[in-house]
Amino acid sequence: MPTILLVEDDPNLGQLVQEYLILKGYTTDRATDGNQGLQQFMAAHYDLCIFDVMMPKKDGFTLAKEVRMAGRDVPIIFLTAKSMQEDTIQGFKAGADDYITKPFSMEELLLRIQAILRRYQRTSEVAEPTVYQIGTLSFDYQHQLLTADGIDGQTQPQKLTSKESELLKLLAQNLNQPVSRSFALKMVWGDDSYFNARSMDVYVTKLRKYLRPDPAVQLVNVHGEGFKLVV
Repeated sequence: MPTILLVEDDPNLGQLVQEYLILKGYTTDRATDGNQGLQQFMAAHYDLCIFDVMMPKKDGFTLAKEVRMAGRDVPIIFLTAKSMQEDTIQGFKAGADDYITKPFSMEELLLRIQAILRRYQRTSEVAEPTVYQIGTLSFDYQHQLLTADGIDGQTQPQKLTSKESELLKLLAQNLNQPVSRSFALKMVWGDDSYFNARSMDVYVTKLRKYLRPDPAVQLVNVHGEGFKLVV
């Protein structure tokens, strides 16, 4: 069964979530602050991380960024007591795959965990072309790497998160063809809710940055419809 790292400073909630996930068959380790969470993450292998946002010593956003900087591709869910739109966007910028606002039901958390793990499993089991050529850029979907030819002839790989990879793959599969916002949201995020739409805008901005090495490649808005990856 998948292993989960839970980092939550509230002892009551942390114990409750840990015991529930263990009951559902998930090996679950728990840390009580960001520093301890990073130490445990670096010392073991985890299939999914759940980080509280507001924690002592190191907040969840900082912890997620450091996890991403470690180069390990692991899905991250944020637990937050805030429902502010800015916090949600900041969370996705930090590399989160999903977020859930307190208070939440254990059943909802379990469903989100299962959906993310299924998506990651599909990523590893896909039996279709895993390398896409986008102009002079090479996108390795399986390893989530975008590589551009440097001016000096050397390659400059960019590591992508799972959602960045899923979205770029969808656009690459429809190269020079429009992809509707609703379709992209349902394919990558699972539904086309308002908050997911805002998070997708963040990811589109990040992809545009990654595609800059080839000026012939453009990720453009299609008015009233969605996006189009153009070469």
